[in-house]
Amino acid sequence: MNRISIREKTFRGIPDSHGLTKLSVVIVGVAFVSRIYYQDAYSSETVAKPTCWSGDTEVPSLDVPEDQRQSGRCIDCTQNIRGSGRGTGRACRFVQRIAFVLEDDLETVYQLQLPPTSIFGDAVQGDMPLRAYARYLEARETPFVALVTNIYFDTGSSTPKLFFRPVRPLEEQELETVKRMMEHEDTTKALTLNVVPVEDISESPFAVTDGFTIDN
Repeated sequence: MNRISIREKTFRGIPDSHGLTKLSVVIVGVAFVSRIYYQDAYSSETVAKPTCWSGDTEVPSLDVPEDQRQSGRCIDCTQNIRGSGRGTGRACRFVQRIAFVLEDDLETVYQLQLPPTSIFGDAVQGDMPLRAYARYLEARETPFVALVTNIYFDTGSSTPKLFFRPVRPLEEQELETVKRMMEHEDTTKALTLNVVPVEDISESPFAVTDGFTIDN
């Protein structure tokens, strides 16, 4: 799986590139919002497995070991209390995975996992987190897969935060290629949290998440 990370406000994981701060992509899939909790502090030197996780943001996933489950319901979990994480944040974070291909390479799928600041919030002067971007496109009856999207960093944020913006519609031949990539096995893998079963993608990944208050 080709995974993209956003450490130090640059995109990492794309071959023959260094210090990228903007990508031109075609989004070929969007997963549901998930929740992930890491008991140990983050370290750039190690790859850690989550302590507890949820594929539906309501209850721990079935494959979370019993002794690692933090609560029977996410809404009752102490890791969901504001201030349980860094600063005023929650220790258990919302995340959302997207699958995309690059504008100049439409047949290689990449996975990018978005932090909550890149998912939720309103559009400001054309800068849109993912959900605001989805609403923008839905209002124009335009699917993600029909156009090139720029993904870029909020330069004013102290932590990595991404925005989305439309660039251009795809040409017919490009559109045929990315439609095939939507069904590719790499796209399915990119939308699947490693420790969580594949979600039922028959519903919208932008459905309202009940039981939580999201601050814009």
